[in-house]
Amino acid sequence: MDLRNKRNTLWEQTKAFLEDHRADNGMVEASAVEQYTKMVNEVKALGTEIQRLEEQMDIENQLAAATSVPVQNAPNMRSGKPTSVTDEYSKAFWENMRGNSTPEILNVLSTGIGEGTGNGGYTVPAEFERHLVEALEENNVIRSLAHVIRTSSGTRTIPVATDSGEASWVEEGNAIAESDVSFGVATLSAYKLSCMVRVSNELLNDSAFDIASYIAKRFGVRFGNAEENAFINGTGPSSNPGVTPSQPTGILTTLATPSVSTASAAAISFDDVYKLFYTLGGAYRRKAKFLCNETVMLQLMLLKDEREQYIWKPGLEVGKPDTILGHEILTSTYMPAISGTPSNDAGKKIMLFGDFSYYWIGDRTTRTLKRLNELYAVNDQVAFIGTQRVDGKLVQPEAMKVLALGANG
Repeated sequence: MDLRNKRNTLWEQTKAFLEDHRADNGMVEASAVEQYTKMVNEVKALGTEIQRLEEQMDIENQLAAATSVPVQNAPNMRSGKPTSVTDEYSKAFWENMRGNSTPEILNVLSTGIGEGTGNGGYTVPAEFERHLVEALEENNVIRSLAHVIRTSSGTRTIPVATDSGEASWVEEGNAIAESDVSFGVATLSAYKLSCMVRVSNELLNDSAFDIASYIAKRFGVRFGNAEENAFINGTGPSSNPGVTPSQPTGILTTLATPSVSTASAAAISFDDVYKLFYTLGGAYRRKAKFLCNETVMLQLMLLKDEREQYIWKPGLEVGKPDTILGHEILTSTYMPAISGTPSNDAGKKIMLFGDFSYYWIGDRTTRTLKRLNELYAVNDQVAFIGTQRVDGKLVQPEAMKVLALGANG
């Protein structure tokens, strides 16, 4: 500030004037006292003016300040926890979903805007995401068996061993032969999966209505079904995204060539199942499971081995699964069904056997939820759009074998 510089300069001049007008006895000459007093008073006056201007600036800054709490870069990170984990964020999120959009609530939600989603939704609270993932696992048999990687980034590149190398016998003192493991690369992307549910305003305004559980259950079923279908039959990255969206690469898509084909397109024999079982390598067979459609299961339940014993064994105790050849068998609506018409069924890949942990799911952690107020306003309803990003890929194709129906009727 110029006044401060002027005041400092004047004070230095005043001190110099005083020293120049001291008598030999150290006293100020009488003729200089009046001038000295005048200079001192001017220094004091400049100090008073500086103080007045500073007070004026403080008042102006206070009047210009926001009347509500400003949006911070990370208002919810003060606790050291991620935004979606805090109780403050969870409470604000569900208040917003019920239609409360005060500046304070929007401020808390500001760090939960779904990154890269492009839909303006908010990242769901951590507790809600946990319930949603549980619902996904309940409604998606593949997710419950696969290896799930959770990541905050979009694409994940994974090195995959294409062989395990080998050991060899060596005479004492001889050189040990090299046997390096070969690696391939599997890439997990983040494909967008969305759905919408509608809720009446009457329910939303009912404080007893558990909106979080309701939405988690509805989205869990819809997301779970879509995921399971894609993890089995998904066509992978799209060459024409405008017409066919990209999606995970399904197991049946990866296993393009059947491992075993039945002699007939109309029925499955014990020999077919037996061949499928031993086509899978022993290293993968220990944790292997069967997967088929319910229509295939009905045929398997009637099959007998060479000793006339049924190969299907029901789980008679709580927690014990149904088995075939000592391995658990599961069903999925999205596995190809047997229609009973050989001309339609020929070539269908109807049963999988293998270690499903080699199917890897890339789960992006930022699921989002967005409220739409106007779309169904005429029906007195509010719509909620949920979005998640996920990919899936069989990283070791040799860990899975598939049985297909033959061409003959």
